[in-house]
Amino acid sequence: MNNLNSTVVFRYPKLVLEELIMQNFPEFFRIPLKDWIDSLMSWLLSNVQPVFDVIGWIILKVMKGFEFIFTIIPWFIFIPLIAFIGWQMTKKWKFAAGIAVMLLLIGSFGYWEMAMQTLSLVSAAVLFSLLIGIPTGIAMAQSNRVEAIIKPMLDAMQTMPSFVYLIPALMFFGLGRVPAIIATIIYAVPPVIRLTNVGIRTVDPEAVEAAKAFGARRKQVLWDVQLPLAKSSIMVGINQTTMMALSMVVISSMIGAKGLGMEVLLAISRIEVGKGFEAGISIVFLAIIIDRITHYIAERQEKKIKEH
Repeated sequence: MNNLNSTVVFRYPKLVLEELIMQNFPEFFRIPLKDWIDSLMSWLLSNVQPVFDVIGWIILKVMKGFEFIFTIIPWFIFIPLIAFIGWQMTKKWKFAAGIAVMLLLIGSFGYWEMAMQTLSLVSAAVLFSLLIGIPTGIAMAQSNRVEAIIKPMLDAMQTMPSFVYLIPALMFFGLGRVPAIIATIIYAVPPVIRLTNVGIRTVDPEAVEAAKAFGARRKQVLWDVQLPLAKSSIMVGINQTTMMALSMVVISSMIGAKGLGMEVLLAISRIEVGKGFEAGISIVFLAIIIDRITHYIAERQEKKIKEH
């Protein structure tokens, strides 16, 4: 086919010119990207499937661990515990009361167990996102070349339609919660990578130079100076990653993930407005609680940095 195209270009320039003038894009310019990707996927399925099986097993075990923790704690202990954590973070009893009211409302809708399943999935996805994202952000901050390579990947991960992630995840891991977590990680990990990189790069150069002047090595500068001073930025990244993971719960339900997202999906398919609103507002309540707690943690870190 390629030989034929080259023959057409060199021997029949008039035909090529006519094709260029036509409204349709010239066929000889076509890049068979989809064929290359399909070939790569086939090769991975044939040769690397055991690796994906191990990855899936680890992810499932971690998620089940979170699910066990969240479901074994009775609701009448879990709600005061989270409210107390909120009060400890902010020293505001109104904030703690708000947390308790929102969690009680989720239970009153009949979605307590599903909320815990959603929380387990999001917690597992956020944990793996941080394990991947923070070291990657550090690597970007330490090397301009690494930053130049990874930045376009992050752009693609954030702008690519979420449904595209589900196709390879389904092929490698099948239906269920594991591909849902994988897709959530891909969608949610860029913020923590970007903000870790930005946080380290914006550390005061004088603090870094002072550490080097006292004989600190590169690792010591990173761990004792740059990371502590970049904590507030990293916490904002964790907050954004968590919020993006929560925003994926409905899409994740399309490939077998249980929880509140599944209820929203069922409500859409059955046109049950009330049910969809209850499940949707429960997701909103979870997002508000997590967002406020992580936000106040970031604020506390920033205050500590300013005090020092």
